[in-house]
Amino acid sequence: MSDKSMGPGTYLTDAEAKELHKGFVVSMAFFVFVAVIAHFLVWSWRPWLGAPKGFAAIESVQQADATRAVPGRG
Repeated sequence: MSDKSMGPGTYLTDAEAKELHKGFVVSMAFFVFVAVIAHFLVWSWRPWLGAPKGFAAIESVQQADATRAVPGRG
């Protein structure tokens, strides 16, 4: 085994370990960026904190749909 490997049992040289770490950091940053954008879009659509009656309009629409009379047949 080479003296340039990182730690016991990794079989990576210092350059390979740095390259792997760089790829991990870049992919993690991309994932976090996409997650932040997705959370912002969902927050814009339906805020889950802050507004005291944020879902009140949705609940009233659901209640109106549930109490709407079904037209009879015939």
